[in-house]
Amino acid sequence: MAGFLREQVCKYMCPYARFQGVMFDPDTLIISYDPERGEPRGARRKTAAGQAKPLGDCVDCRICVQVCPTGIDIRRGLQLECIACAACIDACDQVMDKVGSPRGLIRYSTENALAKHYTAREVVSHLLRTRTLLYASILLGIILATVWSLSQRIPLKVDVLRDRSTLSREADDGRIENVYRLHISNTDGVPHRYSIGVSGIDGIDIVGERLVEIPAASSTTVALSARVQPESGKKGSNQIFFEIRAITDDKLAIREKTSFFLP
Repeated sequence: MAGFLREQVCKYMCPYARFQGVMFDPDTLIISYDPERGEPRGARRKTAAGQAKPLGDCVDCRICVQVCPTGIDIRRGLQLECIACAACIDACDQVMDKVGSPRGLIRYSTENALAKHYTAREVVSHLLRTRTLLYASILLGIILATVWSLSQRIPLKVDVLRDRSTLSREADDGRIENVYRLHISNTDGVPHRYSIGVSGIDGIDIVGERLVEIPAASSTTVALSARVQPESGKKGSNQIFFEIRAITDDKLAIREKTSFFLP
């Protein structure tokens, strides 16, 4: 999509700029052009020494615009389309080196730093404030929650699919039967052998395969049926649970809910 739409993805589809516009304040580090130093802009000429009006450091080469992936002119200030790639900073520094001017005409700075001429130490001193501490706390909370969820992850996934052709049917032994397909995925790095059980209705039993062995990072589908006596549950839908458990590790288990229909 980015290959066909190119910068339109960054301008209209990427949420980064929307978050940036909401979250930053005058003390936020952003890619900034220093207009006090750069203006008035203009090309340098050999005869410029005697000109009446001195020019700023910006030579108006527009290389910063040419390298911008979204085509904005950073000299107009921070804009919605800016993705903070810093390509304009690198390009401008190279031009400053060629014309003999100090680097940093376009640089990471803040609105207050440009307006009040903060030193580098003063810029850093404004980084620790209520907004940044709050955002850092939220980010830390998200990281901790992610780490916890990964540590508690069970490397086993089970999907229970009912046979939609018939809700229920009477088996040869007089019990009511429902047919299921269990899609079992072993997301662990080693193979496991799993036992399949069922509960939820008194006397419910499995007819079919009760043990299945699945290689590492693989999945399989098991077809089986569950049977109960007609008087074991209420008419209509009854809640039951399929329990899939690794033979060698009791902690590696999942209890999946589904329905059993009695006529």
